[in-house]
Amino acid sequence: MKRSEIQSAIAFSLEQTRQNGFMLPRFAYWDIDMWIKHIDEIDSITKTMLGWDVTDFGNGDFHKLGAVLFTIRNGLIDNRNIGTPYAEKIIVLEPGQRLPIHMHKTKSEDIVSRSGGAFEIRLWNITPGGNPDTESPVRVYRDGMLHEVEAGAPFHITNGNSITLHPYLLHSFGCADNSEPSIIGEISSINNDMTDNFFAEPVSRFTYIEEDEELRWILCNEYNLLNEMCAD
Repeated sequence: MKRSEIQSAIAFSLEQTRQNGFMLPRFAYWDIDMWIKHIDEIDSITKTMLGWDVTDFGNGDFHKLGAVLFTIRNGLIDNRNIGTPYAEKIIVLEPGQRLPIHMHKTKSEDIVSRSGGAFEIRLWNITPGGNPDTESPVRVYRDGMLHEVEAGAPFHITNGNSITLHPYLLHSFGCADNSEPSIIGEISSINNDMTDNFFAEPVSRFTYIEEDEELRWILCNEYNLLNEMCAD
């Protein structure tokens, strides 16, 4: 993705959250100068990868397969003195956009429709070979109530409602309403995006960035750039 596309997507997400009354932590609004000003205070933020995450999953079409995510709180599995013992994210999806089919081996998560358009989700059990099981029905909890759904069949989660996804459950979700973006919450056990995403599509977790404009909002996987800037 071009840096300009990433920053346009963040600006869009900030406007969507503002319109829907969902305010993010102060560092969501920082420019690079503010990050550098607070460089001695952000160790927990950088180590737990809080902040902006914009990705097209390496597919080249962000508006179809992609997302803007912001990690609000998180911790470290191997050091419980840093961060929190759980994670929380907000995900903004534009109409026609979805996340790829994936699962986690350690993370359990609630995916919540916060505001905006309802989101559409599809679920699959996993075969012994690691592929989506297109035959067997999926048993899943929605707001504490057990449901059984058809493998790969889309269904909607409306505002205020949620679905619980346990490890090894393949899932893909996207914006269901063709006219309104979706603002989605994720509440989970500690999140490690570097090691605990397993995709059933040929994608990559983070995007390659083409620098075509000045950096304004730094991404959570780019915090090493701050040290380089301070060294200069």
